[in-house]
Amino acid sequence: MMSAGNRSHGSFVFRGFPALDGRRWVLAPPLAATSALALLANALLLYVIVSVQHLRSPMYLLICALCLVDMLAVGAVVPGTLAGLLVDGRRVSLAGCLAQMFGTHFLSSVESTLLLAMALDRYAAVCHPLRYGQLVGRRAPLALTLFTLARSGAVMAALVGLAGSLRFCASDVIRHCYCDHMALVSLACGDTGRSAAAGVAVIACFVGVDIPLILFSYLKILGAAMRTAAPGDERRKAFHTCGTHLMVMMVFYLVGSVTFLSHNLGLAIPTDANSAMGLLYILTPAAANPVIYGVRTAEIRNGFRGLLGLRGAGKAKVSPAART
Repeated sequence: MMSAGNRSHGSFVFRGFPALDGRRWVLAPPLAATSALALLANALLLYVIVSVQHLRSPMYLLICALCLVDMLAVGAVVPGTLAGLLVDGRRVSLAGCLAQMFGTHFLSSVESTLLLAMALDRYAAVCHPLRYGQLVGRRAPLALTLFTLARSGAVMAALVGLAGSLRFCASDVIRHCYCDHMALVSLACGDTGRSAAAGVAVIACFVGVDIPLILFSYLKILGAAMRTAAPGDERRKAFHTCGTHLMVMMVFYLVGSVTFLSHNLGLAIPTDANSAMGLLYILTPAAANPVIYGVRTAEIRNGFRGLLGLRGAGKAKVSPAART
């Protein structure tokens, strides 16, 4: 502990899962196994899409980008978390902590933008199939890339910059398993109002904008499916597909919002629960997206079978309205 008059801390130690103090290593094997499976699944899905010639529509390019973001997010968080579970007292510099904070939050914001882009792409393909080529032209990937980098980069740079300008002269123990924004800011001495306001602004910028547009898109898709699909199995499939996508998205947004705003809202979340939610926020999309957008997509299944040389692999071209 250091008094407010002393210099700011230059390094920190993580103390996620304090209830398991001395036995945190038991979490390392399941975390390593889950992360390895998620990385393998995303890498395999990425390889299939890149290798199969007819999987070149915007939807599959977005899935590729989603796989890459999920792999980078796992790589940014899990190795350090495993090291902290296995080695007590592992320290990280303030610069390293801020770099990890920027990386994790930047990648999460990019994932939010990709989920929004996928929802809008499906909306255009299903609800406006005749105008799909006009709405999603050749410049769409470049425009999406520039928009994503500008929005996520600017917002997260401001967030991390405000956190980095604080003085940390209280405890040097971060009660989390990686460098989460409010877990670090809560250790600062002095006024943290601007950093707290920046956290609320991040939620408003991404959750407040992306979720309504995603819900609007899926409701329109579901409405179009109900009008065109025959009663019975087709309608149940439409409900099941949209419902599955939305459930995973809601877990991603809900967990992220709670962990981000818990300090601002005065929520007394135990450190163990907060650490678990932080890992869930990273691992849930990485584990679920290959199943939702890979295993459940007929064209990708057929492409995988084709790479394996199995008979019956589909060779039909992908239509703009292709859906899982």
